[in-house]
Amino acid sequence: MSQACPPSACDSCQVARGNLEKLGLKLDTWDFVVALAGNPNTGKSTVFNRLTGLRQHTGNWPGKTIARAEGGFAYNNRRYKLVDLPGTYSLRSASPDETVAREFLLFGRPDVTVVVADATCLERNLNLALQILQVTDRVVVCLNLMDEARANNLVVDPRGLAADLGVAVVPCAARSGEGIDRLLAEIDAVATGAFRPQPYRLRLDVPGLREAVDDIAGRLRAAYPDVAHAEWIALRLLEGDRAVAELVERGEIGRLAPDHAATAGAAAPAAAGGAGR
Repeated sequence: MSQACPPSACDSCQVARGNLEKLGLKLDTWDFVVALAGNPNTGKSTVFNRLTGLRQHTGNWPGKTIARAEGGFAYNNRRYKLVDLPGTYSLRSASPDETVAREFLLFGRPDVTVVVADATCLERNLNLALQILQVTDRVVVCLNLMDEARANNLVVDPRGLAADLGVAVVPCAARSGEGIDRLLAEIDAVATGAFRPQPYRLRLDVPGLREAVDDIAGRLRAAYPDVAHAEWIALRLLEGDRAVAELVERGEIGRLAPDHAATAGAAAPAAAGGAGR
């Protein structure tokens, strides 16, 4: 978002900034934007409060009755805006909360996404983490509630999990502040490009799926040359995700590429139509 953004993100900085402003964020005083995502009941709000202290405010997402919280913190002389996304189990948009979280990650393109996971029930939490890794490289996993895991004699291997996921995994107990200093350091490293995650991505091994995804993604890129996550959008179309299909049919996917939306909108229905064949 600022002059210090990661080199890989510089070409799309203005597009991403414009989308974040459409989503209601005021970015004049912030160097980086951090999204906080996670399942409900993972201690996400406690992590948010630990990072922001009293530098926060609440309101509603533009045009929606869903509450949102924003805050800020400073680290290494850089200013961070933290956006607490609604708790969600999936990015597949089965509920308004999931739609808000998904649209922010896809359209807003935050500089860093912190995925808060419950160390006492990792299997359930990793479903969302893996979905987020499909749409962004810039992820830090906050492995929260480590104190409860220890109390229940659960053994968790953060280093092994980090190696498997290809991103930083920080063990935390946010209620006591355990791990928060390291979490700040990892957020800063990813935001500035000092550390570049190489996230695990699910492979498309189903016969014919790779070809279908490439075909639809190619149509999306032809319609919107700056569209991000074209493969992920193509997969949702193939799965019959009506929420994504409607975004494409209405041309709203062009919000990812505002400079091209006016000229490419007419091509969007053709891309959506490819999903049904």
